[in-house]
Amino acid sequence: MNPESANPAQTVGVIGGGQLAWMMADAAKKLGVELVIQTPEKTDPAVSISLRYPQGVAAHTILAPIDDSAATAQLATFCEVITFENEFVDLEALSQLQNVCFRPSLESLKPLLDKYDQRCYLRDRHLPTPQFSDFSDTKIPEFPIVLKTRRHGYDGQGTFILKNSAELETTLKKLGNQPLLLEEFVPFERELAVMAARSLTGEIIVYPIVETQQENQVCRRVIAPADLPVSTVQEVEAIAHTLLESLQVVGIFGIELFLTPDGKVLVNEIAPRTHNSGHYTIDACTTSQFEQQLRAVCGLPLGSPDLKSDGALMVNLLGYETSQSEYLDKRQQLAEVPNAFVHWYGKIESRPGRKLGHVTLLLDSLKDLRREAIELAQTIEQIWYGKSALTR
Repeated sequence: MNPESANPAQTVGVIGGGQLAWMMADAAKKLGVELVIQTPEKTDPAVSISLRYPQGVAAHTILAPIDDSAATAQLATFCEVITFENEFVDLEALSQLQNVCFRPSLESLKPLLDKYDQRCYLRDRHLPTPQFSDFSDTKIPEFPIVLKTRRHGYDGQGTFILKNSAELETTLKKLGNQPLLLEEFVPFERELAVMAARSLTGEIIVYPIVETQQENQVCRRVIAPADLPVSTVQEVEAIAHTLLESLQVVGIFGIELFLTPDGKVLVNEIAPRTHNSGHYTIDACTTSQFEQQLRAVCGLPLGSPDLKSDGALMVNLLGYETSQSEYLDKRQQLAEVPNAFVHWYGKIESRPGRKLGHVTLLLDSLKDLRREAIELAQTIEQIWYGKSALTR
C-alpha cells in the first residue's frame, strides 16, 4: 500500500465553487471530510454548503477568482490537498507555489487544458480521435468543419460547427486572435461518455458507459447504461484505463466520445474532474462520482461504481428564459414523478441554456431501456418546459 494512503486527508481545498463543488457536500459529510472553497462570487452554489451543513463540511470560503494563485496559496494553508471543480486555472502560476499537493497533479492536467494539446496527447498515445489541426495550418478540410477555441470552452461555448467559408469568415472575425483548433466534423450515430477514477495506489475503476443527448451542444439527457456491443464497452474501458494510467491521474475524469454509424469510437473531449454526464451516479450508483473524487484525492480506497438499479435517466433542467425564479411549483411536480430525485443548484438567475438543476430517475426491469428512458425524459421536459417542450 502507498504509505500516503495510510493517513487519508481530512480537509480538501476545491478550486471552483459551482454546482460540481456544491454536489460534493453530501459526499464530504459521508466521509467526514471538510471542504474549503475558492470561488469568485458569494452567490456561487458552493458558498451555500456551510448553510446546509453548519456542523462542518465547509470549513471556509475564499472569495477570489479561480485563476488567482495568491488566493490558492491561502487556500493551501487551510487544507491538506487541493482538487479542482473546473479546469480554467493558470497552471504556470500554480506551479510556482511551494509544498502544495494538487490532485490531480498539475503535470497530469498540463496536456489537457489546451484542446489542441489534448488532441496531440491522444494521437501520440494511439487513442482514437477526430482528424484535427492547429488553425495556423493553411489547408482547410471540406465543410462542414468544427472550429474550437483552444481554452476555456464548455457547454458548447467556443465550439462552432461551420457549413461554408462565409460562416468561417464571420466566426473568425468574431473570435479575433484567439488560438484555435480545427477538427473534422464527425457524423456520429450517438454520443457517449464515461467516468473513470484512479487512486493513489494506481487502482482504476470505470463507471457504466452512458449515452448523452445534446441540445445546442449542451447536455440534455443521460441514459445509463448505453446499449452497446460488448466489444464497444471493452474498447471504451480500455481507452479510459490507458488515459488515466498514462497521465498518472489521482482523481476522476469524464471522457466524452463519439460512436460512428460503422461502430468506430472516437474521443471527443476529456474533463479532468467530475462531469455533468456523471450526475446520475449520485442516486443510481453505489458510489457517486463526487464521493469517488474525494476518495481518490484523500487517499482512500475507491468505491464500487455499480448501478443500484437496471438503469438510470438523468435530465438536465436548463434555463429557457431570462428571469429570477426558484420554480418551486415545477420542482414540486417533478418530485411527484415516481422514482425521481430532483437536484436544484440554488442559482438565482435563469437564462437560456444555463444548468439550473437535474432530475434522476431509476429504471428497473425494462425490456427497452432506451425507449422507456426517452419517454420518461419527455414527461420530465413537459413539466419543466411546458408547451416549449413540444419543440425541443
